[in-house]
Amino acid sequence: MNGKIHRMQLPREVVVGHGSLDLIGDLCKRLNLMESALVVTGPHTIHISGRRVIDLLEDQGLEVNYFTLPSQNPTLRDVALVDEKIEELKPQVVIGNGGGAKIDIAKLSSARGGVPFISIPTTASHDGMASPFASIKGFNRPYSVMAQSPIAVIADTSIIIQAPHYFLASGCGDIIAKFTSTLDWKLAHQKTNEYYAQYTASLALMSAQHITENAEIIKEGAEEGLRVLLEALVSCGVAMGIAETSRPCSGSEHLFSHALDLIAPKPAMHGEQCGLGTIMMAYLHGMDWKDIKNTLKKVEAPTKAAQIGIESEYVIEALVQASKIRPDRYTILNEKKLTYESAKRLAEITGVID
Repeated sequence: MNGKIHRMQLPREVVVGHGSLDLIGDLCKRLNLMESALVVTGPHTIHISGRRVIDLLEDQGLEVNYFTLPSQNPTLRDVALVDEKIEELKPQVVIGNGGGAKIDIAKLSSARGGVPFISIPTTASHDGMASPFASIKGFNRPYSVMAQSPIAVIADTSIIIQAPHYFLASGCGDIIAKFTSTLDWKLAHQKTNEYYAQYTASLALMSAQHITENAEIIKEGAEEGLRVLLEALVSCGVAMGIAETSRPCSGSEHLFSHALDLIAPKPAMHGEQCGLGTIMMAYLHGMDWKDIKNTLKKVEAPTKAAQIGIESEYVIEALVQASKIRPDRYTILNEKKLTYESAKRLAEITGVID
């Protein structure tokens, strides 16, 4: 963003609810996307909802092709494969159907091909379903790159609720992270005069507060609680689209998670790691970190590294290395530089490690 022009990327349609997938044909009609579509899905998600998407669109008269990606971790190779399909088929719209990996691959490939993108998630594990950013491995950096916002999002609660509860808990961890990411963004503005937008920061923060206030109803099998989370995830995606940066939703807690991805032999889910990072970064910010920890417990998200199979030594090392992941991004970790001993003490005081 420059000082004169501010471009906002926002979804035109967001449909959330039980059975909302059935509206995909009507949605494409309203968006004047009635010629051809490429559905990017996975070998598991094709059976969950991908085949249904294809059938519904074909019933509307669209020419529909699909591409199944087996990768669970989105890589540039996956993006290149979809790029080739887009070039070959020249679809009018690309539809990402699946978890975060399939959504991100479809999002970036469609952006590179100049084709509109529709997001149809099958899990609610992080805030990428409605954001303009994609997390892809292979860019020599562990964090997200700018792609494009979906023109529409369809989040069918009857499908997403069938995913294991830890996906939902991970999504809550990613939203709770906004308590510290918004503070980090404001701190960067104060210290380095970085661009800061109070409205988008408030929107992200409101999403975290929404989860905290409704934590009691976010439980396994409860569609009401899932709707709360989906509202928060979409709001965070919109906040990033308005701000033209991931700043309102990604701070020191995300840097910790990205460092874990590089250091730990078997990293956990993004939102789970961000939740742990938020507990510790809240302590550094002087926040009520115990309240954050209690909220994560209520939604059955992990509050200890051992719960997600990550040993203490990797948590400590990730804390020390986190500030180096994005040197351009000023956070509380620039204010309170951690040594091995202070990082160990931080993790122990907050109970993230024993």
